[in-house]
Amino acid sequence: MKRLLVTLTLLFSLVSMSSFASEEKVTSAVLRSFNSSFKNVAEVEWTARKNFYKASFNFNGQYVNAFYKTSGEMIALTKNISSTQLPLGLQTSLKNEIKDLWITELFEVANEEGTTYYVTLENADTKLVLKSSSNSWSTYQKQSKS
Repeated sequence: MKRLLVTLTLLFSLVSMSSFASEEKVTSAVLRSFNSSFKNVAEVEWTARKNFYKASFNFNGQYVNAFYKTSGEMIALTKNISSTQLPLGLQTSLKNEIKDLWITELFEVANEEGTTYYVTLENADTKLVLKSSSNSWSTYQKQSKS
């Protein structure tokens, strides 16, 4: 019985240590900035990088990512969208770009410079990432799958 108790205690302590090891340490400045921008948000997942923090969370039914400088200043917000959520001018010009490609990813980036959209288009041979500018698209990245 004592052996079982020691084994269970050891097992629980290892599990609890591993669950706390994955939590990110976020600066108080970043947390203050986040909490002042987003009230009543639960289940925030933080990722720390060398020069920024990323908070991933659900906000009003939409999956959102918020990026912060280590000083607490918000860098940008991103969210996935559907093509019907694009401004009409971008929807129209995207139809001209698609041709034999399909949309695999589309997201919006909002920062101090405004709102920009990125769309990833693919077919069997090519992966093309376009970036919005005004009411048109420009090639951001292109790669061959061969």
